[in-house]
Amino acid sequence: MFIPLMMLAVEANGVVVLRLLKLMSGGSNALREAELMVSEKVDAAFEATANLMAGASGDEIVHRYRQHVA
Repeated sequence: MFIPLMMLAVEANGVVVLRLLKLMSGGSNALREAELMVSEKVDAAFEATANLMAGASGDEIVHRYRQHVA
């Protein structure tokens, strides 16, 4: 599980960089990106919680988060 978790961290870092660049550009695109960032995180957290309650393993949760990040 360590390697997929580290890969998630690296991949998420790349997404953060791209999103920060978009936010720094300002305007309506930046506002839309900020709204999208929040809604995606809330949706992913609800999905992860539901999957955990349904018996998913930590590996499965990390795999799904990596799909979202990609």
